[in-house]
Amino acid sequence: MKLKELVGKLKVLEVKGDMERGICGVQIDSRQVEEGHLFMAVRGTVADGHSYIGKAVEKGAVAVLCEEIPAELSAAVTYVRVENVEQVVGQVATTFYGDPTSKLKLVGVTGTNGKTTIATVLYEMFRYMGHKAGLLSTVCNYVDGEAIPTEHTTPDPITLNALLARMVEAGCEYAFMEVSSHSIVQNRIGGLTFAGGLFTNITRDHLDYHKTFENYIKAKKLFFDNLSAGAFAITNADDKNGMVMVQNTQAVVKTYSVQSPADFKAKIIECHFEGMYLDVNGKEVGVQFIGKFNVSNLLAVYGAAVMLGKEEQEVLVALSAMKPVNGRFEALRSPLGYTAIVDYAHTPDALENVLNAIHGVLDGKGEVITICGAGGNRDKGKRPLMAREAVKQSDRVIITSDNPRFEEPQDIINDMLAGLDEEQMRKVIAIVDRRQAIKTACMMAKNGDVILIAGKGHEDYQDVKGVKHHFDDKEEVRACF
Repeated sequence: MKLKELVGKLKVLEVKGDMERGICGVQIDSRQVEEGHLFMAVRGTVADGHSYIGKAVEKGAVAVLCEEIPAELSAAVTYVRVENVEQVVGQVATTFYGDPTSKLKLVGVTGTNGKTTIATVLYEMFRYMGHKAGLLSTVCNYVDGEAIPTEHTTPDPITLNALLARMVEAGCEYAFMEVSSHSIVQNRIGGLTFAGGLFTNITRDHLDYHKTFENYIKAKKLFFDNLSAGAFAITNADDKNGMVMVQNTQAVVKTYSVQSPADFKAKIIECHFEGMYLDVNGKEVGVQFIGKFNVSNLLAVYGAAVMLGKEEQEVLVALSAMKPVNGRFEALRSPLGYTAIVDYAHTPDALENVLNAIHGVLDGKGEVITICGAGGNRDKGKRPLMAREAVKQSDRVIITSDNPRFEEPQDIINDMLAGLDEEQMRKVIAIVDRRQAIKTACMMAKNGDVILIAGKGHEDYQDVKGVKHHFDDKEEVRACF
């Protein structure tokens, strides 16, 4: 593609060099640059891409998109200056990859909790209905049936558009993606066209990045502000910020709820550890999911499928065939009669939801032992809140290690314990070694009890001092069984 075509939609401030140059690749990472590429110098939170322009040129870049044109110019390179590179990377990537979202229906899911379940169940459901579909999620990316490992909830704009272009090439009609607050603020989804957006809920998370809860809300809301009039926006009416999210959107607004009037409404008829019977918009359906929070997730899925033109009956039949997502409220039955539940819950709100779901099934007929920790180098303010939430709804609590990263695990545990009073501490023990914590819980559990192992879910590693060591909660539980 010619450089002038690639940057044709941008507000270009200055050009040094030939705009007729052919471009065979686009990059924001100088290490990935090859002969014939355009390098885009983004001022990131950690490093400034302008410092790597020389390196990119050495590696074969024939064009550079920047905010400041370097003092030393290469005659073999064209320099294009714009006001803000980060804001236009998405547009450039979309143009280079042939605007993939104009050729498939892309639905984005944002919120603190539930994104992975909703996006994954939508992907599985549309494939179950006979469509080719793609998925971009925390757990794994999929181009129809092909799995592509993931590192971030929402990839950078170039990776994102490359994956979406692969989906188009594979014949996908639909794509479902988790949209993180970081990706919205950092313009990673810039240039994409969304057929619809879903809002799950918003509670304290990522304040290490956003600094204030208000900034976090604004980041999520921006996604809906940017939806077009031809799109749909489905919001959770049970969340106090649900209607705030859609107050300035041009999209068609629909609501879902488990406790008040809404376009998509459900209630639990019956619940056990194998699943639930629900009433969804006046029709009964059996599902293989557990808990009120999952009723909300399934309503969002139901609403999105209906808004994408599917018949309600067909959607309910497909819902009954869907299985829980890897590491999301996965129930494992012990030969000794107790149940272990592995869940990704790593915020106070998510922990509360999962424990509520467990109590909804137990109905006072067994004890709950909760194992939880908090990640290192992340929002420290939620640590005491996590401990308090665990103690409030558990008979015993084991505070342990959970991806300490570059912090000392004992320091993180101490931060959690600082949120508890003397009375609450009687329920709690601290075991730094996560393997030992799981073993201890299994030794404590009796027939009819439930162990909740929270925080890691699908993850199969422990992140310690920059090294990922293999560790899988489900493997550890099965070894104890």
